[in-house]
Amino acid sequence: MPIHPCLSCGACCAAFRVAFHWSESEPAVGGITPMPLTAKLDPHRVAMQGTLSAPIRCTALCGQVGRDAHCGIYAQRPSPCRELQPAWEHGQASPQCDRARLAHRLAPLTPDHWNVPVTP
Repeated sequence: MPIHPCLSCGACCAAFRVAFHWSESEPAVGGITPMPLTAKLDPHRVAMQGTLSAPIRCTALCGQVGRDAHCGIYAQRPSPCRELQPAWEHGQASPQCDRARLAHRLAPLTPDHWNVPVTP
């Protein structure tokens, strides 16, 4: 199996504001994103803490960007995180992924990144 490039990246978690409807973090209505990790943005939206102002780094990001980064709440991440696709994972470019990687001086992903075998 290939090593997933996102497990050594994390650039998107340290490049963009992550804003979403408040209900995604409200347990009473089925929200799963941990409310304590969010900050109120406006009457309808919250944002992940750490993504509202520079330097951007989502509070749920673990590890170092470009080395060993991963989401500490992956199964509970909000919709913007679920919707952002890594470049070429499903055969399509991802301008957001490319911008985030370039902002952290990481080369954009290519289709070849998805064909790297696991090294023992």
